[in-house]
Amino acid sequence: METNATTSENLNLYEKAENYTKTSLDLIKLKTVSATADALSTVTSRIAVGAVVAFFTAFLNIGISLWIGKVLGEYYYGFFIIALFYLIVAILLHKTQHKLIKTPIGNMIISSILKDSKN
Repeated sequence: METNATTSENLNLYEKAENYTKTSLDLIKLKTVSATADALSTVTSRIAVGAVVAFFTAFLNIGISLWIGKVLGEYYYGFFIIALFYLIVAILLHKTQHKLIKTPIGNMIISSILKDSKN
């Protein structure tokens, strides 16, 4: 009689463990899908905004170059001045890339990962 009760309890325990494992796997799958969807939607929206900003910047630079060139008498002078401006900006960014770019982006990624792991 005792062996039947023990066998029944073991089967019940086995079923509970199996259900727990299946539920845990389903939860992991859902969290993965949620994180992937969130990442893809964020990347997609940032690409869209970046494209609009890039077009705006390109047309603004062409307009400023033409205006400076008209003021100086030759249109290509304006383009040279704008190119020199971007060369100076690139040099400054290269010199300060850790402070201005790497550290803030790294901190943002770490805080995003830690925020997701707390939930």
